[in-house]
Amino acid sequence: MKKLILLIAVLIGASQISFAQIEPSKEMMEFYTPKWEGERDESGRPIVPDELLDRLLNLSIEEAWGVIRNEGYHNQFDGGWTTINDEPFVGRALTVQYSPNRPEIKEQIEALGKEEGRIGASNSWPIDMLKERDVYVADGFGKVINGTLIGDNLGNSIYAKSKTGVVFDAGARDLEGLSKIEGFNAFTRGFDPSFIMEMTVTGINVPIRIGRAAVLPGDVVLAKREGVIFIPPHLVQKVVITGEFIGLRDKFGHQRLREGVYTPGQIDGKWSDEIKKDFLAWLDENEDSLPMSREELDEYMKNRTW
Repeated sequence: MKKLILLIAVLIGASQISFAQIEPSKEMMEFYTPKWEGERDESGRPIVPDELLDRLLNLSIEEAWGVIRNEGYHNQFDGGWTTINDEPFVGRALTVQYSPNRPEIKEQIEALGKEEGRIGASNSWPIDMLKERDVYVADGFGKVINGTLIGDNLGNSIYAKSKTGVVFDAGARDLEGLSKIEGFNAFTRGFDPSFIMEMTVTGINVPIRIGRAAVLPGDVVLAKREGVIFIPPHLVQKVVITGEFIGLRDKFGHQRLREGVYTPGQIDGKWSDEIKKDFLAWLDENEDSLPMSREELDEYMKNRTW
């Protein structure tokens, strides 16, 4: 009986080892993102359409924040970054979890990476996976000195693959070289000339924490001067159309205030039926310059409480 129990334990252990992987399974990815009903990549990561990403870049952090907070997502923003420049970017999160080194875990992870066909040190593995419009988002537990996840060589590779930038709760090195990559930006906790040391990748495309924000693979990253917001993929369309509507509402209000048609109290308060009618007529006059289709706007306004 004892031999049978021991055999079962060995078989269970062998089964668990054989299924060990640095990335979650497609089923686990779907478990992480159950509300997403759109396209997914081969790993199961949500793929928000490029068209929505382009439109999102025109919105402010505050506009996105207001929508997702109303949906119950209160932990999606983090600020206090050091950046290369003021270049904003948007993309789909490829998340990476780093841990301080432990020898036995480091050896296991490196062996597993080799078994999976990964090349080089573990901090280069996520870069090999990047696709256009991805954003490399890493939890490096805030380490800057000897926590520099990239220099200008890796930065050039990242931008060549993704055409976006990076968000590191960690450091980066070679600010001068990175600043020469046109279109690239990095949101980091600081820059330091030291090399990465005593850090190991323990998970790719897993849930991570970035400062006070919870981030899942496939979240849409909107990085602007004041900080970074991570938008759940199933809410991106709502964020975009709501933000665009508010932008139109503000544009109309500002124009009418300059023209002296209404007072600030009328525009800032609850709109009268007269103002709503005027706004709808203004939309008709400016239909060619709307950021969304008129059909999309009309559908949205059916449920708008103004």
